[in-house]
This record gives sequence, C-alpha cells and structure tokens, in this order.
Amino acid sequence: MKLDVFLAERKIAVINRWFQLLTAEYPPETARFLQREKDRFVNPVGHTIFQAITGLFEALLSDKEETAKTATCLDDFLRIKAIQDFLPSQAVGGILYLKKIVEDELAGEIQAAHISPEEIRVFAGRVDRLALQAFDIYLACREKLYEIRVNEVKNRTARLLQKANLLEKV
Repeated sequence: MKLDVFLAERKIAVINRWFQLLTAEYPPETARFLQREKDRFVNPVGHTIFQAITGLFEALLSDKEETAKTATCLDDFLRIKAIQDFLPSQAVGGILYLKKIVEDELAGEIQAAHISPEEIRVFAGRVDRLALQAFDIYLACREKLYEIRVNEVKNRTARLLQKANLLEKV
C-alpha cells in the first residue's frame, strides 16, 4: 500500500489529531473551547485552523503543495498565529506536528501496511518544504502587522499635533 492512500484512508483521524495538537498550544480553557465549539461564527479561530489544516493535508497527499490553495490555507492558518503573537517557531512548528503524527502515532500501522521508509522520507520532505513556505508567509504577515501598527502610531501622533495646533495644516 502507498503512504498517500494509507493516510487518505485515515484523513479524519489524522486531521483531528493535528487539530488537537495545535489547540493544545493555547491555555487549557481556550483549547477546550476551540476543540468543542464547531460553529464557524461562534468559533472563527478554531474553524479557520481546522479548514486550513484540512486543505494543507489534502495538498500534501496530492503532492501539489505549491498550489495557490496551499498558499491560501497557510496564510489563513498563519495570519491567526501572527496576530496572536506566536513566536515563529511556534507558528511554523504546528506544521511539523503532521510528521510527528505519521512517524510516531501511526508507526505501527504503517509498518503493518508494509509502507517503505523511502515513502515516509518523501512525505516528511514535503512537510518540511511546507514548513519553509509557512515561515515565509508567517514573516510576511508579521511585517504587515508591524507596518499597520507604525502607520497607526504616525496617524495618532499627527492628529494629536493638529489638535494642539503644533502642526501646520497641509
């Protein structure tokens, strides 16, 4: 059996485990809420993360991780992490949980299915490339946030100076 077919058959279990590992990075009460509440309007963060990792997993299985859909899923996932001030290692590290699931938690089943170590290495390489792409996207999100914050400070300062009549009106 091929690894991609093996993982596709376990898609729901793998994605649910990945989601559990990602939400475990939050405080316990928040993690319980993110895992329990499925409504996209009540829990937009949990819903967005779940949808993003589902798209990423499907892209990895199709071996087309360099698609626009993949970039969109990564952006959705990482934008949340950037806004919440996760460290880059924490934000990108969430992608690598998928390797942990495959290599550790499914190891016995993979061995029983006679999947070659080479296939596992190839899949791990795809996850690594995805993590590198995630790092670039995360940094772009953080740069945009800092740019927005700097512009807001400039605008506030200019408005204060105008109110104090210390700035000439243009």
